[in-house]
Amino acid sequence: MFVQGIFPLIAIIVSVTMAGWVLTTWLRIKNGYPLENSWGKALYPKRDDEAMERIRLLSQETAQLRAELGSVKDRLANVERIVTDGAVSLDREIESLRGTHTN
Repeated sequence: MFVQGIFPLIAIIVSVTMAGWVLTTWLRIKNGYPLENSWGKALYPKRDDEAMERIRLLSQETAQLRAELGSVKDRLANVERIVTDGAVSLDREIESLRGTHTN
C-alpha cells in the first residue's frame, strides 16, 4: 500500500528532474556554452589537430566562395545593365567597341 502511494511521487520527481536536465542542456547548446562531463571537463568543442585542419580548410573554402560570389555579382550587374538599357544605346556601345562606328 505504501509503495503504491509513493511510486507516482517518485515517478513525477524523476520526470521533472530529467526534463530539467534536458532543458538546461538544450539552453547551453543554443547559447553556445560548452558542455561538461561529470568531472567538469568540456566535452565540446574538442580542439585536436584534425578539427583545426577542418576549420582551416573550411575557412579557405569560404574565402574562395566569397570571391566567386563577388565575381558572379559583377557579371550579373553587367547583364542587368544590358537588359535594362535601350537597344539603341546598346547598339551604339557595341559598334564603338568594334571600332566600326560610322559618322
